[in-house]
Amino acid sequence: MLKPLLLAALFATPALAQASADPPPFKATKIVLVGDSTTAVNSGWGGAFCGVRVTSNVACVNLGRGGRSTKTYRGEGSWTLALGEMKGGPFADTYVLIQFGHNDAYGRAERMTDLKTQFPANLKRYVEEARAAGAHPVLVTPLSRRQFKDGELIDDLIPWAEAVRAVAAETGTPLVDLNARSAAAVQTMGPLKAADWAEGPPSPALAQALAGGTTVGVKFYEPPIPGAAAVPMDPPGQPPATPPSKFDYTHLGSTGAAACSEIVAEELMKAVPALARNLVP
Repeated sequence: MLKPLLLAALFATPALAQASADPPPFKATKIVLVGDSTTAVNSGWGGAFCGVRVTSNVACVNLGRGGRSTKTYRGEGSWTLALGEMKGGPFADTYVLIQFGHNDAYGRAERMTDLKTQFPANLKRYVEEARAAGAHPVLVTPLSRRQFKDGELIDDLIPWAEAVRAVAAETGTPLVDLNARSAAAVQTMGPLKAADWAEGPPSPALAQALAGGTTVGVKFYEPPIPGAAAVPMDPPGQPPATPPSKFDYTHLGSTGAAACSEIVAEELMKAVPALARNLVP
């Protein structure tokens, strides 16, 4: 005859198994950020966005990487990693925010893409592949740089922002117009106040120049379209004996990241109403 303890264990086994089974996942959302340094953590708006602009119902993954364009982000395998995030996990919905333009337009030749052909084609391919992976793509126009001449903002990335808007319209993709909103905010602040958005403060001499209404730089890149004016990029470097300055007209410190992540959250709420209740503007 089976002992009482053994009988109790046999009868209790199904109940224990049922009690230990994991319940189905609650309805959660994932947001994946894809882009260059102006999206990346510590140099862009993405860290602040994931940190304070989403609720606890959202898993936010920042895959922004410095120095990348629509060409090199794919070519080095970063997009493959992003696709894995779009497919992974039992999330109810996954959204991918895609922001490029800075390195497509300027800098090293291996990063740059043609404004009329390669850049829009690359964006369309990202949109198509995100959808094929089961995600909802959202296009983001490139963050405005903070360059001025005689008190007027030089928004040299307007052609690239327009290309993003055109791709969004053609593919029926939601759009976050960060370029327009950030440019308007920077113009309102003016060159000296806009310097607060940078990773580090300008030198006293540079701050004095900014107060005069015109940004100062030593490096000029050729414009992305014929006939456009060349614009200054980064300000002069520090002497070799001193630590390098973190100030420039492109990247974001904590103040700039907070402001721009707020812009992205506000625009995303309008572009994707289904996300609104899980965003913190």
